Amino acid sequence: MHLFIKNSKFVPNIKIATMYIFNNKADLKQHLVTYNSKNGTVGFVPTMGALHAGHLSLLEKSVKNNDFTVISIFVNPTQFNNPEDLLKYPRTLENDVQKIKLVSEEIVVYAPDVTDIYEGNLTSEHFDYEGIENQMEGKFRPGHFDGVGTVVKRLFEIVMPTNAYFGEKDFQQLQIVKKLVEIKNIPVTIIGCPIFRESNGLAMSSRNERLSAHERLEAGIIFETLKKAKSIFKTKTILEAKVFVEKVFANHPIIKLEYFEIANERTLVSCEKKLDATQYRAFIAVFINNIRLIDTISF
Repeated sequence: MHLFIKNSKFVPNIKIATMYIFNNKADLKQHLVTYNSKNGTVGFVPTMGALHAGHLSLLEKSVKNNDFTVISIFVNPTQFNNPEDLLKYPRTLENDVQKIKLVSEEIVVYAPDVTDIYEGNLTSEHFDYEGIENQMEGKFRPGHFDGVGTVVKRLFEIVMPTNAYFGEKDFQQLQIVKKLVEIKNIPVTIIGCPIFRESNGLAMSSRNERLSAHERLEAGIIFETLKKAKSIFKTKTILEAKVFVEKVFANHPIIKLEYFEIANERTLVSCEKKLDATQYRAFIAVFINNIRLIDTISF
């Protein structure tokens, strides 16, 4: 079944509006045959919805650089290891569609349910990403990257994109997807795109919608601390930069630090000493009222 959009209401099979929403992969694939027959490039933006300006920037880049663009909106249960996080994750499809239309009404939306993706077998495939899955997020969220790899691989098989766009806020995930494409020999180019930030520096995230106004304001300290840690890193040791970050959040009334790591940007392995000719990147995860936020910055 596919849906057409008219005045933000979902109306089945009325050929008035130009925008398509599919909730069934068979119908989507049939629709995409038209694109493939024209030998055009297909850009793909996989999301879990609750779209923000960062997502829209990915869509804009895809529309600019491809003949056709597809966005998926699917809250993937197998990448959540916290049931409460899955339950409370924002689901705002109608609002998302209105935002997508601001970029282009020609974007195709794929908004499946769990059955359409997993076909009754809600389990993750296991992947060996050559060790990068064991760092940072993988260490604190067991099975997370198996869930990510499973859904991304299935979405690639359905959409068969030329190019796929991912935000750099989830930098480790971006590297995981690049490795997935490499080991599975999937013919798609993975393109990383810059982080979009709110006015106080908070990295844009769908989970920000769960924050109160006060919490959202306080969360600006995450990026501010990363910038100060970068300044310390330039002249002092990795340990001194880490101790600074730990002290900031040890004294914070509502933000609790889960981890802060400085890693080799290529291997994602955490580092204890600085080496010449090495690009470093800092990674942080915190909790605000049981809402988990991550950020990253190149050092």
